[in-house]
Amino acid sequence: MASLHIPVLLEESLEYLNLRPGAVVVDATLGLGGHSAEIAKRLGPTGRLIAFDRDEEAMNLAKSRFAALAEELGSSMPVVEFVARPFSEMAEVIKPRTLDGLLADFGVSSLQLDQAQRGFSFRADGPLDMRMDARSELTAEQVVNQADEEDLANLIYESGEERRSRRIARAIVRARPITTTAELARIVSAEAPPIKGEKIHPATRTFQALRIRVNDELGEIQSLLQLVSRSAGSLLKPGGRVVLISFHSLEDRLVKDSFREAANDGVLKILTKKPIVAREQEALRNPRSRSAKLRAAEKV
Repeated sequence: MASLHIPVLLEESLEYLNLRPGAVVVDATLGLGGHSAEIAKRLGPTGRLIAFDRDEEAMNLAKSRFAALAEELGSSMPVVEFVARPFSEMAEVIKPRTLDGLLADFGVSSLQLDQAQRGFSFRADGPLDMRMDARSELTAEQVVNQADEEDLANLIYESGEERRSRRIARAIVRARPITTTAELARIVSAEAPPIKGEKIHPATRTFQALRIRVNDELGEIQSLLQLVSRSAGSLLKPGGRVVLISFHSLEDRLVKDSFREAANDGVLKILTKKPIVAREQEALRNPRSRSAKLRAAEKV
């Protein structure tokens, strides 16, 4: 599975991290280890890589990848630590002003999307789950079947950026109970058919909203931004760099606004005046990269 994973904006991430041997770097979103493996190759035996992920299955697969990498690199392998926790808890593991670099890729991993039983995608029928951390209590099925109509409509509008949210919420409430991804996708598509000129599936935004709610994705990102952009207690050393990859406007707006505020306060220097996007060749090779936007900043 790890061999099938294609890390997004890999060359650009490495360029903006500006890695050197002996650096201490965090990959806040390990996933299947695509970015981390390339980072590790550049740190050398005195370097340290700390990899966070709340998805236990993904972390176990990444550990297998790193075992093979250790055999490949031999004495050049850096110290690698795996932390099975959400990145919002990073300050409980890492001391302030100790990081030379931090990378986060906020996208849903290939593993999560491609396994029907995880319930992230409507491409194959599966349970309405959507939990990145299987230990979490809240599932998409609970949100779909227990939220009142107004709250559901607000969620789909605000986190899914779906203009037809009230119609969709009304249809969902009428059809309850809903237990599978295919069932939910059919209900949404019947009530809100494809918009002319749009290439995305009509249920895409509703599924995005549910996933964001189940995993508190925007809250997690806000917590991470505070850890790197606050004037006192930032995890980054002076000169340390943060590289963040977002996949929809809600994420990118949080990153852009946080970086701008920190730059105005003299805490960060923005390295990307405009977000970096995938080159044509990468977009053709990996369609999931088309919506990716990379922003980078340096601790002053």
